[in-house]
Amino acid sequence: MAGVPEPADGEAKASPRVLIVSEHASVKFGGEAILPWHYFRLLRRRGVEAWLVVHSRTREELTSLLPEEADRMYFMPDSRLNKLAWRLGRFLPSRVSYFTLGYASRLATQRASRKLARRLIAEHGVDVVHQPIPVSPREPSLLHGLGVPVVIGPMNGNMSFPPAFEKGASAMAVALARRGTNLMNRLMPGKLRASVLLVANERTRRGLPKGGRGEVVELVENGVDLEVWSPPEERDRREGPARFAFLGRLVSWKAVDLLLEALARVETDPLPELEILGDGSIRGELEAQAKRLGLGDRVRFLGWRSQAECASRLREADALVLPSLYECGGAVVLEAMACGRPVLATAWGGPADYLDDSCGILVQPDSRDALVAGLADGLTRLASDAELRDRLGRAGRDRVEREFDWAKKIDEILGVYQRATARSGSRMLESRSRS
Repeated sequence: MAGVPEPADGEAKASPRVLIVSEHASVKFGGEAILPWHYFRLLRRRGVEAWLVVHSRTREELTSLLPEEADRMYFMPDSRLNKLAWRLGRFLPSRVSYFTLGYASRLATQRASRKLARRLIAEHGVDVVHQPIPVSPREPSLLHGLGVPVVIGPMNGNMSFPPAFEKGASAMAVALARRGTNLMNRLMPGKLRASVLLVANERTRRGLPKGGRGEVVELVENGVDLEVWSPPEERDRREGPARFAFLGRLVSWKAVDLLLEALARVETDPLPELEILGDGSIRGELEAQAKRLGLGDRVRFLGWRSQAECASRLREADALVLPSLYECGGAVVLEAMACGRPVLATAWGGPADYLDDSCGILVQPDSRDALVAGLADGLTRLASDAELRDRLGRAGRDRVEREFDWAKKIDEILGVYQRATARSGSRMLESRSRS
C-alpha cells in the first residue's frame, strides 16, 4: 500500500513474533484506543508475525476492518465487574469514575488478558509482548511472569489541569489516587519488571513507578497515518468567511465553551464559522450556549464522523482549534498538521509538545479570561491572514512527515522489540550457563 515501505529482504524473518495485549482497540472511538490497532495492522503489513488480544466490545469493528487477519485477533468478553463498573460509573464525574470504578474494570480485563496471553505465547512461540495502553504511566500492569520480555507504552501522562482551572473535588480524588500508585505497582509489578518502558516525554518519565528494572526509552505516543490525513490538492483559495474546525469529544475539559465565547468576540469581516465534529455529554449545553451567544448560524454541530470524513472536513477547513485543558497527547493536532492546516491550541500538555510558532498558535491558560482572549486573538489572526494560514500549514505538514509518520514509528518499535528480545536471550543463556 502507498505510504508505507515494504519490508526489506529478511525483515519479517528477522523480526520477533509479537503479541499485542490491549484493554481496548478501536478506530471508531479514536484516542488511545486507536494505538494498539495501528501497531497490529502495520506490523502485519510488514509481514511481522503478530497477534492481538483486545476486549470483545469492538470485535465486529476490527474483524470487518481486516477480515483476512481475524484469526490473529483474540477477544475477551465483558465480566460482571466490567458491566457493574460501567453502570455505576455513569453517575460519577468522568475523572473520578476513570480513577475508581474504571480502574477496577481495567484491572479485571488485564487479569483475563494475562491468562490468555500465557496460552498464546505457548501456542504461537511469541518472543515479545507489547502493551500499548493504558497510556497512563502510573497505572499498574499485570503483564509479568510471562516468560518473554514485555514492552509497555509509549505512555503519556502525569498530567494535571492548568493551575487556574484545577477543580477541588476532582483534583483531590486524582491526587489521592496518585499517592497510592507506587503501592499498587508493587502489588501488581508489571511495570517494575518490564523489559522496556516507553515514554512520550520527560513529564511522563517522572510519573513512572519507582524501582523499575527495565530500560526507559523516549518514543512519541501518537503517529499519523499519512494515507488518511493528507493535504488537499492544489486549489484556489475558498471565497467567503474563514472556517475553523474542532474535532473531539464534547466533554468539559475540552473547553469548547471557551472556544464559543472566543468566537463571539471575533469581529473580522466576514465573521468566521466553526464546525464541531464529535459528540458527548455536554453537546446540548454547548448548542444552547451557541444560540445564546448569537452564533447559531455560524456554528454547526456535525456529531460523530468517521476518520475519513474528519480528514475531508479538515481539508476543507482553514484551521483546527483545540482549546483543551487536559490533553496528554492530542493526536488531532498531528492530524490537522498532516492535512496542511494550522492549529490554534492551549499551551498545555500534548499540543505544546507538537506545536511551535512555525506551525501553529499556542495560547497560555493563565486564567479563564486570558484563555478566551488569547483564543479570540488567534481566531482573528488566522481568519484575516490567508498567507499566515498557508505558511503555518505547510510547516506543520513538513514536521509531521519528518517526525510523526506511523511508518517511521513502526521502524522504531521493531528496533525496541529486537533489543528487548536480544537482552532477554542473553540473560537466558547466562542463566543456563550458571546452572
